[in-house]
Amino acid sequence: MSESNFHVWKNKNLRVAWTREGERNSSGISIVLIHGFGACKEHWRNNQVCFGAIAPCYAIDLIGFGESSQPKSALKNDKKKEDDFIYCFENWSRQIVDFCNEVIKTPVLLIGNSIGGVIALRTSQLLKQQCKGVILIDCAQRTMDDKRLREQPIGMRLTRPLLKSLVSQRVFSKIIFSIIAKEYFIEKVLEIAYPSGNNLNQDLIDILYKPTIRAAAPEAFRGFINLFNDYLAPELMENLQVPVDLIWGELDPWEPLEEAKRWYSSIACIRSLEIISKSGHCPHDENPEVVNPLIIKIIQQAT
Repeated sequence: MSESNFHVWKNKNLRVAWTREGERNSSGISIVLIHGFGACKEHWRNNQVCFGAIAPCYAIDLIGFGESSQPKSALKNDKKKEDDFIYCFENWSRQIVDFCNEVIKTPVLLIGNSIGGVIALRTSQLLKQQCKGVILIDCAQRTMDDKRLREQPIGMRLTRPLLKSLVSQRVFSKIIFSIIAKEYFIEKVLEIAYPSGNNLNQDLIDILYKPTIRAAAPEAFRGFINLFNDYLAPELMENLQVPVDLIWGELDPWEPLEEAKRWYSSIACIRSLEIISKSGHCPHDENPEVVNPLIIKIIQQAT
């Protein structure tokens, strides 16, 4: 990914950082890469150039992450100021919609990893015919959402009000963030997320660590950990009119493959499920030599 392809776009007074590989055009289809929580556009380091050889490929930093703006977080019960931002799937999705309409200006294929998958699904609803397909890579299943609380142990259900009260406090969320926003902690999490160890290197650690040292980084974290009642992927796919393809790491420690299989067998818009052997939560980066050809085939079908 070359520095010459780095760009900044203003969206409602917020800075949005993005990169493009491949020549921009006004016809055909473009690809949009949407990262997961705590990641950024550079997490597509092993994919974007490859896809850009087929069609213009854009990677974007969500508000709060990477090099995009990190505005002060506002929760539902906060007294919201003009420049505050509610970190939620709706607002992130509308960021992508505006980007597609104002910058790309062509039909798009959306590719999302983890929470980026949920954002891709909601974006596809908002874009309607402009979206030609969605690829979900280990999409967030959001098992801790209030709507899924009945699935949790009774102890978790009983302590939910206390948990909500604690994490809504800015001082508490900053303490948690100060503990986890460390290189050694990030490395330990990556060892879980990348079970094969492929491509788990200092470059990856730096990609995830660098945005955490920005002054306002704890705000995006506070916003995210307070998402107790937001979109669920199956609900978004219930009446979706575009094809959805699933790519899943066999050993994902957080988004179980078994649930992905249930989605595939029960949701009409899902046309394929590819399981990536010995891979975890980010198979596109852990095993790009396997994932990239699968995605290129889907891109070629859409063009």
